[in-house]
Amino acid sequence: MKLIVIAPRGKMGKLITQAAAQRPDIELTAGVGPAGRDYIGKDLGEAAMTGQMLGVPVTDDLESVIDDCDVIIDFSTKETGMEVLECAVRHKKALVCGTTGFSPEEMEKFREASASIPLLYAANTSKLVNIMNRLLEIVTQAVGDEADIEILEMHDQWKKDAPSGTSREMGEIMARAMGKELKDIAVYGRHGACPRQKGTIGYHSLRAGNIPSSHTVYFGFMGERLEITHHSYNWECFARGAVDCAAYLADKGPGWYTIQDVLHLG
Repeated sequence: MKLIVIAPRGKMGKLITQAAAQRPDIELTAGVGPAGRDYIGKDLGEAAMTGQMLGVPVTDDLESVIDDCDVIIDFSTKETGMEVLECAVRHKKALVCGTTGFSPEEMEKFREASASIPLLYAANTSKLVNIMNRLLEIVTQAVGDEADIEILEMHDQWKKDAPSGTSREMGEIMARAMGKELKDIAVYGRHGACPRQKGTIGYHSLRAGNIPSSHTVYFGFMGERLEITHHSYNWECFARGAVDCAAYLADKGPGWYTIQDVLHLG
């Protein structure tokens, strides 16, 4: 399977490149970075700090290299993500996107694109996070109408969007399990007089230092509570998961795929 990595010097792009370079079933064909970056024109291995030369270039022009790939992995910015999506559709290439912060209208464009290309969007590509999502669904189906549900998520000081895409996905899963829409029941932080309303999902976002990723969902009852938590110690688990997603898409036809498909959690 031939793979292009977008933003190979980014915190995720770098680790994705390193993970892909270790797999015998994957051939890296190019990296694509923003114009003007000092690593454009260098070897992908050098740009992603893999410790070895990979013999493939980093370019700032996806159009020039896209025809020589099967799948694209994009963990960049929402602006770049939309450009990559449009290019993937034009060239009929499979796309794994893990970028977060897209508006509902932008996410609809991803949905529309899946009619013509294999597309997998995942706010979080960790195997354990997605197992946690399945647990959240099970618990909410059992006690969602009784529990006070609160989400606490922590990320590094550079995280741009709040709440995180992962915690939004968790909220959407629990809201669906209650037969509701997240937009109708989400409460973001609290200040002043704001008594808790039954049936809502509370969000709290912490941004500090270099915390990689931490998500805890609380199911509060009188006299007891249940907590389900995932902590990542670094971003390598997300990178390995992203590469697994790309390998999964390699032989698939057009359609909307999820990490649950990859992990057989459906």
